[in-house]
Amino acid sequence: MHPAILGLVTIVVGVGSCVGYFYFSNVILDTYIYPAKGENAGRNINRANMVRPWLFLFPALFALGLYLMYPVIETLRLSLTERVPGGGNQWVGLDNYTQMFSEAKFWEALRNNMLWLLVVPAMSTAFGLLAAQLTDRIRWGNLAKSLIFMPMAISFVGAAVIWKLVYDARPEGQDQIGLLNAIYIFFGGDAPQAWITVPFWNNFFLMVVLIWIQTGFAMVILSAALRGIPEETIEAAIVDGANPWQIFFKIKVPQIMGTILVVWTTITITVLKVFDIVFAMTNGQWQTQVLANYMFDKLFRANDWGAGSAAAMIIMILVLPILVWNVRNARNEMR
Repeated sequence: MHPAILGLVTIVVGVGSCVGYFYFSNVILDTYIYPAKGENAGRNINRANMVRPWLFLFPALFALGLYLMYPVIETLRLSLTERVPGGGNQWVGLDNYTQMFSEAKFWEALRNNMLWLLVVPAMSTAFGLLAAQLTDRIRWGNLAKSLIFMPMAISFVGAAVIWKLVYDARPEGQDQIGLLNAIYIFFGGDAPQAWITVPFWNNFFLMVVLIWIQTGFAMVILSAALRGIPEETIEAAIVDGANPWQIFFKIKVPQIMGTILVVWTTITITVLKVFDIVFAMTNGQWQTQVLANYMFDKLFRANDWGAGSAAAMIIMILVLPILVWNVRNARNEMR
């Protein structure tokens, strides 16, 4: 079937199924389960009205259970088992976790993830806040915002390929197509450097890619927050003799601190799950391993579903407290 026709059929069937479900479920509820007739008509109507919201929520709850809760439960089960020859799994308890904790690569991945957590959210939020403040003060600010936000439209793999070319190193004596090496040689560098193979520092070169992407996200959110600050407070500060630095750090930043924390934690969750950039640029080599790439190696290269699932559970455990805290903060701000 032609893709366009297949898409049209999918839309028609999907929308038709939703309409049919809501119509017939309400008919069944009002006609057979709680009919609005007889001596109990009033009570049945009240009961039907109590059940009706759950009819609308059921598809979403079913989808969440199927695509969110079930994978979590199944991943937890797999992390406590191991494959046996001939197919099937056998229960091994916490052996997969013990094996994982004994591997140097796991601790390298965890250490690198913590390093990413220290650098990327802080730098992305700081650059985003700086860009939001400065672009609101120049005539061509909208154009500048568009350019800064543009990397958000690029996939992580696409961004990794772009920056891999920036870091590219050709043998000495050849023209350097890598921008960083071209600059390095132009300013008197003795030989091209394979930047992404230099232990420890190569992690920072990879982080630049995610900072480049996430700065646009932080800028858009923080720019909206800055514009929401009442002008009266800024005018009062100017009347009191505050300079631009004091207005920014003592007036504006405290009023948008809640938004800054939301941006910070959102980027933190992204960092904990970072995979594409590392996979596309180094594949975890040269001491750049991260937890998501470690999980991928275990699942699809070593075919060790138990250890891979255990790594996935570790990532979820690290993400969950931040996610809960973020949701709670968002709810408190809405009150």
